[in-house]
Parts: sequence; C-alpha cells; structure tokens
Amino acid sequence: MCGRYASTKDPGKLAAEFAALDATGGAAPGADFNVAPTKNVLVVVQRHPRDEAGEPDRERTERSIRVMRWGLVPHWAKDPSVGNRMINAKAETVTTKPAFRNAVRYHRCLLPADGWYEWKREGDRKQPFFMTSPDGSSLALAGIYATWRDPRTAEAAPLVTCSVLTTDAVGPLTDVHDRMPMLIDRAAWPDWLDPDRRDVTGLLGPPAPDIVDALEIRPVSSKVNNVRNNGAELVERVSPDTGPRAVGLDRDAGEPG
Repeated sequence: MCGRYASTKDPGKLAAEFAALDATGGAAPGADFNVAPTKNVLVVVQRHPRDEAGEPDRERTERSIRVMRWGLVPHWAKDPSVGNRMINAKAETVTTKPAFRNAVRYHRCLLPADGWYEWKREGDRKQPFFMTSPDGSSLALAGIYATWRDPRTAEAAPLVTCSVLTTDAVGPLTDVHDRMPMLIDRAAWPDWLDPDRRDVTGLLGPPAPDIVDALEIRPVSSKVNNVRNNGAELVERVSPDTGPRAVGLDRDAGEPG
C-alpha cells in the first residue's frame, strides 16, 4: 500500500518537470517529508480549458498543478470522513469498485513524489524504507480524484480529493512489502492524463522491471513513524539495525505498514 510519502518540490519546480501550469493559486502546501492521509497534496491533472461561456474547449487540453486532499470522497458520499478510508485504490479492482470506477474513467491524476515509505517487519520492530529515484527526479504516482459537494449547503466550497493507486510489488521491492504505489513512466503520462481517454485498463498494473530496478531502497529513521515529525532527516539513510524497538506507527495518520 502507500500510506506515507515525501513531496518537497514547490509548484514552480513541478510545473517545469511535468510541463504544466501552476494553478495552485498560492494555496500549495510547503515542502513535506512526511505526507500523510488527509493532508493537502500537489497533483498533476490535464483538462480541457473553459471558454468565456464556461464551456470546455474540446480542441485543447491544459496540464496543471493543483491542490487536493489525500483521501478520496466520492461525489455521492453523505459524509467526507469516508475519505479517511480511501487513501488507496487497488489497480486490480479500481475499474469495478463503485467508489473508484467513475474516477478512473473520467478523473485521473499524478501525484509527484520524492519517494514513498514502506515498513518491513524485522523481528520485534518495523524498519522503515524510503523508495526514491537516485537522480532526484520526481516519481509519478498514479492517482484518481473526485469532487464532493456538501448536500447540506450550497454555499460550501467543493472538496476535491484524491487516492493513490497501488499494485503488486515487483523486483527488489518485494523484499520490503507485497504492494507498492502504481508508478507511471514519463512516456505514459500523456495517456494516463488524457481527459478523453476512458479505458486505461492497459496502463493498470506493476511498472516495468527497469523502472523498479532503478530505484534506491533506502533504510531510514523510525522518526517517520510519527506524522508530527517532518524534516530532511526523515529521508536520510541510516543503518537498518539502529533505532527504537517495538515501533508504533501513528494510526491517526493512516498506518502504512
């Protein structure tokens, strides 16, 4: 699964990396080395821009960086708290699950990440690892999103939320955990983000082995277990046999392991 990740680049850097516009309107969250469920996160979307009459211009598409809350709330939900349980969507069932099937058909996105965390049981403790790109380039986590409007009032601003797709771990990642976020290779970004593409079945599933083999699997400090900890030291390599024993993860933030 994917329950924690790091996202430290500002919207300007991400806009350049993903060939997108910064549409965060100054509401972007700051650098976060410990992104947890229910936090606001930066995402990449591609939509048809609106014309002066508010209608979508079907002849053009526009890729942009936006802010969403992590934890998908379907448009039909009565209470937004349902999003606390929908931080991930399995690639194997995302096209059939009622909570996700419309989103994966019409509303796909990418979540830029420096890397993600996963926990491996080692004796009486869980050792956290950070999976990242050695060259510093962002990983593109496959995501879906939805817009929820409070049925109790028409005045409240719509809530836009997202979920990270997960798939079977492959290659060396299987030694850490049996699941991983679904990574979208740069060459597939246009297909995944295409607002006119409805069937993405061919894109769902584990990444190619060469993508996984290129990742660095880095043991990191168990300080990341507490979502209140946030800083560059969380992603620094440590000796895997050091740190507190009997680690307890912060369940309020979504236990990753």
